Amino acid sequence: MLNPAELDRQYNARAAVPSHPETLLRWARRSAATRERMRCGLNYYYGNSPDETLDIFPSPRPDAPLLVFIHGGYWRALDKYDFSFLAPAFVDAGVTLAVVNYGLAPANSIETMVQQMLRACAWLWRNAAVLGVNPRRIYVGGHSAGGHLAAMMLAAQWPVYASDLPDDLLRGGICVSGLYDLIPLAQTPFLRDSLKLDEQNARHVSPVNYLPTRMTPLLTAVGSLESAEFHRQNRLIAKAWPHCPVQDVAMPGYHHFSIADALGDPHSALFRAALHMVQS
Repeated sequence: MLNPAELDRQYNARAAVPSHPETLLRWARRSAATRERMRCGLNYYYGNSPDETLDIFPSPRPDAPLLVFIHGGYWRALDKYDFSFLAPAFVDAGVTLAVVNYGLAPANSIETMVQQMLRACAWLWRNAAVLGVNPRRIYVGGHSAGGHLAAMMLAAQWPVYASDLPDDLLRGGICVSGLYDLIPLAQTPFLRDSLKLDEQNARHVSPVNYLPTRMTPLLTAVGSLESAEFHRQNRLIAKAWPHCPVQDVAMPGYHHFSIADALGDPHSALFRAALHMVQS
């Protein structure tokens, strides 16, 4: 195990990218402009909490595939509104995008967030016809902490969660700069207190400790400029889920924030690979 100072250095992505405030501001501005010019349905409630809302950017294509995107922010920051900028590339390619909110730490535990994402995915499947999407073509994706939550959705046993749900509710997943073993984060000083993690509950919400029942395809990516721990986490999920077909997209020259931009860039290798998965 790395010492606390090294854990901070490895996992504090904002400290590693001094220009991150400008990036976050650019995301917010691009996202606001996207919502102004694109057709979208904002703040659908998938649960009873004010945090349990999602935005839909519908494709004009009938019976479109659906990508459910879960934002990052280390489970304690950011908002679905910051990631509307992902919509144009996917909608232009015939994919409906849902961007999901969840309750943040420290008011909410990571286990609560997992439960909220289960509710969101179930709500989207149950309302697929109303939303104009194909319930047999629902994919989940996320960046950073959102990649963790997306992986937890891929490991979910949907008929156990609710008897009306199919075992194959999700057809595939896209996890970008994700975190799959949360035990090191329980010892990381800048996260430890706000996430309220100890080894036991960190293990409970770590995707590497679950095995999807189906051979669900998984697309992963991590930027070449990200820390060794993010690269280790990326390798770890492929090793933990050997029966799932995993495609890892090399992202040379990208850091923890610019790789999120790449997911919404129709010219990037990451977007092309994601689109290929969703359209297959």
